Amino acid sequence: MNPQQVEQYLSSLFKQAVKVRTLTLLGQTTRDLSEKSYGYGTPVRIDYETAGGDAKRAVLHTVGAGAFGHEHMADRARILLWQHMAFNRLPRHIQVLDVGGFDGTGSVSSLGGIEELCLLTEYADGEPYANDLERIQSDGVACELDLARADTLCDYLAGIHRDPVNDPGLYTRRIRELVGDGECIMGLADSYPDRSFITRKVLEDIEHRAVKWRWRIKDRAHRLRQVHGDFHPWNILFQEGAAFTLLDRSRGEFGDPADDVTCILSNFMFFSLQRSGKLEGVFEDLFFRFWDRYMEKTGDHELAEVAAPFFAFRCLVMASPVWYPRLDEAVRRKLIAFIFAVLDTPVFDPREVNRYCGT
Repeated sequence: MNPQQVEQYLSSLFKQAVKVRTLTLLGQTTRDLSEKSYGYGTPVRIDYETAGGDAKRAVLHTVGAGAFGHEHMADRARILLWQHMAFNRLPRHIQVLDVGGFDGTGSVSSLGGIEELCLLTEYADGEPYANDLERIQSDGVACELDLARADTLCDYLAGIHRDPVNDPGLYTRRIRELVGDGECIMGLADSYPDRSFITRKVLEDIEHRAVKWRWRIKDRAHRLRQVHGDFHPWNILFQEGAAFTLLDRSRGEFGDPADDVTCILSNFMFFSLQRSGKLEGVFEDLFFRFWDRYMEKTGDHELAEVAAPFFAFRCLVMASPVWYPRLDEAVRRKLIAFIFAVLDTPVFDPREVNRYCGT
C-alpha cells in the first residue's frame, strides 16, 4: 500500500480529489508488563486533504491471517463486513466510512476481484483507558476524574444493556461462540504454547468446565441485549473529562451483558494483581464501585449466575503468553486459579475474588 493507491481509493469514495499527506502505523503506547503484545491487525492512520483544503484523518483496518479462526480470507472478510454494519449502530462508537478491498496489485478498491478486505473508519483522538489504569497501578491513587470515568463507563453499559432483544436462537449461538469460537475459549486454548504449568491438561479441563456452563446458560434468551463485545481498556479512548469514544466492537451486535461487564471488571483485577498480587486498594474500590453501581442501575442480579464462562474467557486472554508475553508468571498462576474457581462456583461472588485467585 502506498499513498498514491490510497489517494485513488479515497478520491473514488468521496467523489472528489484527495491528497494523502502521511500514512502512519498505529500501535500500542502502553509502557509496562500489562502491555498487549498481540493484535488481529495493524491499523494505519491516513492524514489527507480534500480538494477544498480541509485536513482530515481516517484509519484503515485489516485483519491478519493466522490463528483464532482467521486462517481464510473468508474468515477475515466476515469480521470486517460485520464491523461495517455494526460499528455505526452502537452509541459513542467510532464511525465506519467504507469497507473495501485490496486487489492483486495492492490497490484499494470497492468489492469485486479483491484478495483481502479492509475497513475505513474515522480517526478518534484520545488516550486509551489503559493509560489511566497503568497510572493507578504505578501510583496506587485514584483521583475524582478516575471515579467519574468509571461511573460513566458503568452508566454507558447500563444504558446499552437496557432493552431486551427477542431472538432465542441468537442468544444460544452467542453462548456457543463464547465456548467454541476461534477468538474465544477454545481458540485461545489452542493458541497457548507449552509452558511449565499451563499444560494441555489444564486447558482441556478449562474447556470441559466451559462446555458444562454452555449447557447451563444457553437457554437464557431473555438476557439478550445490545453489547459492545470487547469492552476492554484499549478499546476505550477518553478525551477531556469523562467524554469517550469506543473502538472495535467485536463478535456480535447482541449478546449477554455479562460479556461487557466481566471484561472491564477483569481488567480492574488484572492491573491490581500486577500491582500487589491481589485485588485491593484503589482497584478493589473501582471493582466494587462498578459492580454495585451496575446492579443498582440494572437490577441484573442474574448476572452473577452466568458470569463464570465470560470471566474465564477474559482471563484466558490476560494469562496468555501470546497476548501478554512479559506478564509475571505469578500473575498468570492467579489468573488460571481464578478461572478454575469461578467455573467451579455456581454463582459468582464478587467478595470472593481474592479467594478465587488463591490469595
